[in-house]
Amino acid sequence: EVQLVESGGGLVQAGGSLRLSCVASEFTFDDRAIGWFHQAPGKERREGVSCISSSILYYADSVKGRFTISRDNAKNTVYLQMNNLKPEDTGVYYCGLEEPGTPGGEGCQVGSNWYVDSWGQGTQVTVST
Repeated sequence: EVQLVESGGGLVQAGGSLRLSCVASEFTFDDRAIGWFHQAPGKERREGVSCISSSILYYADSVKGRFTISRDNAKNTVYLQMNNLKPEDTGVYYCGLEEPGTPGGEGCQVGSNWYVDSWGQGTQVTVST
């Protein structure tokens, strides 16, 4: 069973930076997309922020130019570098791995968590004004 463990969240002032990490165990990166999903305070939905695979590189419009996703296959780790953070970035960030065979043009590359079948426990990011 795949296990995803996030780290790197914290409290930061607006304009600051954080780097989130997600280590995947019992899993070797393949063609499945893995990415980051944001759950805002008081909201249930986990919105796709960014995801990556061998053929996918997706960023939500709200984070383009500020966030960068990367993947280290040797370490089974995916990162999210978050720069110029804004208060609306506050929330819990979850690492999510999509199931095999996710249809092209769907899933995390359109910001959806529909095909995610493995989740981490989440890491809290709080951006103060």
